Amino acid sequence: MSNKSISKYYTFFSVATSAIICVVLFILFWQSVENIAGFGENIRQSTTIFIYISTFFVAIFMVFLAFGILKVKDQKPKGNNVTDATKKMHKFRNIAAILVNSNIWMPGLREYIEEDFPTLTFFDVKEFYKAKSKKAISFLQETHHFNETENLYLELKSLLMNSDKEYKKTETVTYPLAYDNNLVSKWIEHKTGEGLAYVFGYKFGLYKDSLQLESVTKRNQEKILKLARDIDYSLFEKSSFNEVFFAKLWENLTNEVLPALYIFPSVDCQKLPRIFSYFYYLFLMLLCLGILLPLLSILFQFSVYVLIVDYSLVISLFVFILLTFRRNLLYEK
Repeated sequence: MSNKSISKYYTFFSVATSAIICVVLFILFWQSVENIAGFGENIRQSTTIFIYISTFFVAIFMVFLAFGILKVKDQKPKGNNVTDATKKMHKFRNIAAILVNSNIWMPGLREYIEEDFPTLTFFDVKEFYKAKSKKAISFLQETHHFNETENLYLELKSLLMNSDKEYKKTETVTYPLAYDNNLVSKWIEHKTGEGLAYVFGYKFGLYKDSLQLESVTKRNQEKILKLARDIDYSLFEKSSFNEVFFAKLWENLTNEVLPALYIFPSVDCQKLPRIFSYFYYLFLMLLCLGILLPLLSILFQFSVYVLIVDYSLVISLFVFILLTFRRNLLYEK
């Protein structure tokens, strides 16, 4: 039997045991109030002690919760790593937008993609084996006349997406405060930028006539070089606008920027471990049943039967804590 199954059965056993004890206690208290003179008054007089005990445990749970919050805060990245990675990605998107809308592409390529396959994305093509996109299968079965630069066009276009489901090419590039982790996961999963780095670094001789870098205007060439130096000045300080520069540029995207873009937001949004959710719910229940309800009963002179129900619930809650506390600590996730 797996640990998960054992944990499920143990939780059921703990809940069932606590529920049975709660019912038994209620019946015993109820019969005692009915049959023993002065028992109800003793219940009322013990309310203050009951509140003190509950307050003690509530304070313990508050300490555990505070410790959990501080622990997660300590695990957050120091400095401006998230901001730096995001800013660098903004610059890569700017470069991608310039290239996608430039004249480096073979005549008719942009129209072919945008008109014949308007809903097709780079991710669809990479995941064609999953058979989720008929367009991707159709695209791969066609005979193309663009020397496979259509794949590079889709790869660049994917860098302009705002979500992993988006497919429309927009004229205006947006720069979000934080990139969607699903989209970043897709970029990383399919090694976006690696195909571009490979072509410019190792196969550019075969693509030279299909990717006409010289058609990019001087103004845009200078803009792209400036953006690259803003990304990593030491790496691109002496770069010229050529295939070697683009090979280094897309390698930097794949190996440096995309991993940083994904890792830091995911740590920043880290949830508390399950054990702290356990403490939180116990804290709430003890606060309501062990402190607030007895206090209200003192103020408004509730029936003794309300206190009987309350005492039964809180005592059974303590039994549940005794049965589950050690296991939750050992199997914390």
